[in-house]
Amino acid sequence: MAVSAVATLFFLLVASPVAFAANHVVGGSGGWSQSGDYSTWAAGETFNVGDTLEFNYGGSHGVDVISKNDYDNCNTGNAIESYSDGKTTIKLSKAGPMYFTCPTFGHCQTGMKLVITVKDSSTLSDSPPSSTTPSTPSDSNGATGLFGSMNKFVVGVSVVLGAMFAFMC
Repeated sequence: MAVSAVATLFFLLVASPVAFAANHVVGGSGGWSQSGDYSTWAAGETFNVGDTLEFNYGGSHGVDVISKNDYDNCNTGNAIESYSDGKTTIKLSKAGPMYFTCPTFGHCQTGMKLVITVKDSSTLSDSPPSSTTPSTPSDSNGATGLFGSMNKFVVGVSVVLGAMFAFMC
């Protein structure tokens, strides 16, 4: 009995943060296209470490992960990562700004680029992410959930305490 209680508690501790990760479909129903307004879209989202970005796009597009300098200058020649499969999912694994663009000639210059700021899951602030280019020169990955990190922590602790209470009774 004690071994199964410990195993269940361990599972809840490990699984609870995963249950709260959000999947952000870039551009919403319009997807990743030249007609998207990605600054406005990103301003309405909160990105946390552990979340994912899903890019849905046609054959004439792609997704490049780039540096801040390349984002500012629409340079797609130095991509950190490059995707062209039509449906790309990128896990946000580090806090900080991330920069994306379409590598097709001229698409970045017409606005097909995205910058997000990913919050660390231990961040207690629920301030909205910046929709402008962050001034921190970093190429890190990250993400935030819908309700903020503190709420995730409270829910996670509540799940664990509830499970412990259930096993004690």
